[in-house]
Amino acid sequence: MSEKQKNAAESVSTLGGFIAGSMAACSAVTFTNPIELIKTRMQLQGELSKTDSKVPKLYKNPAQAFVVIFKREGIRGLQQGLVCAYINQVALNGCRLGLYEPSRYYITKYFDKKNFRETGPIPQNMLVNVFAGSLSGSVGAVLASPVFLIKTRMQSYSSAAAQPGHSTVGQQTYYKGTWDGLRTVYRQEGFKGLFRGIDAAVMRTGAGSAAQLPVYNLTKDLLLKHDIVEENSLGLHFIASSMAGLGVAIVMNPGDVVLTRVYNQKGDLYKGPVDCLVKTVRAEGVMSLYKGFWAQLMRIGPHSILTLMFMEHTMKFVRAVENKIKLT
Repeated sequence: MSEKQKNAAESVSTLGGFIAGSMAACSAVTFTNPIELIKTRMQLQGELSKTDSKVPKLYKNPAQAFVVIFKREGIRGLQQGLVCAYINQVALNGCRLGLYEPSRYYITKYFDKKNFRETGPIPQNMLVNVFAGSLSGSVGAVLASPVFLIKTRMQSYSSAAAQPGHSTVGQQTYYKGTWDGLRTVYRQEGFKGLFRGIDAAVMRTGAGSAAQLPVYNLTKDLLLKHDIVEENSLGLHFIASSMAGLGVAIVMNPGDVVLTRVYNQKGDLYKGPVDCLVKTVRAEGVMSLYKGFWAQLMRIGPHSILTLMFMEHTMKFVRAVENKIKLT
């Protein structure tokens, strides 16, 4: 990230950063929600079944899954859980993106006093950046956990998912919508039920957040340092976002598989994320932790690209609004 862009991000208030992050993430998820749904179903497919099972899979790859879901459920089926996704993005990425710079500021201020200055840009430190990304992402995961739970269950549900002769696609739970899901869970499981799997959410999101912005910023710095692309160019944002998406997909997929299964379960199939991890590996092998990886990459890649590119513009917009308010 160039010095000009760093100063721009740091000049926006914490609330402004939250709003800018939310706007960017919601814009991105509108396009990526269908592949998120496909990823969820592929991660649940054949849950705790032996990897050598001869039962054919309903979803064989992301492209084939897209066609199957579109044919049987239409556009509405592909965009299932979109309202939940918007609320989730506001809570999750509003915090993850909006609290990243404030986290870097305070972590640097108290733990890297030698390089800290009250005025001027916050010095780049990879360890600080990773910790700030993990911290801001974990806060977002806690706030977003109830709607993420409902979104996972809504996206996993399909009247065509349990076709005779095909492997099952997780446990099926039907909700009429976001609020029906929240009410149902609260009525059946209480307040605690709304935060089922929160430890898995923190583990998964903390890992992804620890990779996303640090990789994005590092890539931009390297590209600019070696004059590979022009500053503020579309190519710069695209390459940096692509590398960030790849990093997130590699780091986050195992935790994402665990999170999806813990959230989607009925009863107590898994006692927690560690129990889910152990049972999954025992039944399906280590590579089962990368189920849905290509769908994950197809989701997180475009989502990271769109979110971080939108973020460049939403930050400018919010900063302009805040500056205008200060002058009035």
